[in-house]
Amino acid sequence: MPLLESIDIKLGTQMPNFELPTPTGETHSLQSTMGDKGLLIAFTCNHCPYAVAIWDRLIELAKHAETRGIKTVGINPNIHPDYPDDAPEKMIEKIKEWGIPFPYLIDETQQIAKAYDAQCTPDLYLLNHNAELVYHGRLDDNWKHPSQVQKEELKEAIENLALGQPIDSDQKHSMGCSIKWK
Repeated sequence: MPLLESIDIKLGTQMPNFELPTPTGETHSLQSTMGDKGLLIAFTCNHCPYAVAIWDRLIELAKHAETRGIKTVGINPNIHPDYPDDAPEKMIEKIKEWGIPFPYLIDETQQIAKAYDAQCTPDLYLLNHNAELVYHGRLDDNWKHPSQVQKEELKEAIENLALGQPIDSDQKHSMGCSIKWK
């Protein structure tokens, strides 16, 4: 599995709408998942070791962000026959096992991942309430060892967005396994 980093996307870019299903058939859009202050979008999956390593922290951060008026959505672009661990049935299992409190959506055609220029899992996007990109970077400074995290960049961006404060434009790329393009 090739290791990739997220790519630079100009901050302030208007991010595209989406309308995607959950594994149980409910449909969610950009508008329906948007919080009063913004939305955190995580392109992620069930099998990538980089994504798996941060799921617990992502879930906790999503709970915190919601108290700040920022909702979260996960999007799985790895619906691919060669990766059965990312199949919708397995997503249902992970939603229960990990207690995922936000919509975890299926991007079966991979059109949304392409529209967002997502490269890897995880690839994290923080949007303001106008769906403009304000943060596109890593969760924190140590994906592998949560106990050694010293800087929580995404949490800082969430706090600043919620408070209407400037968000640091020096954003470090997220890294992970490549999206499994069809």
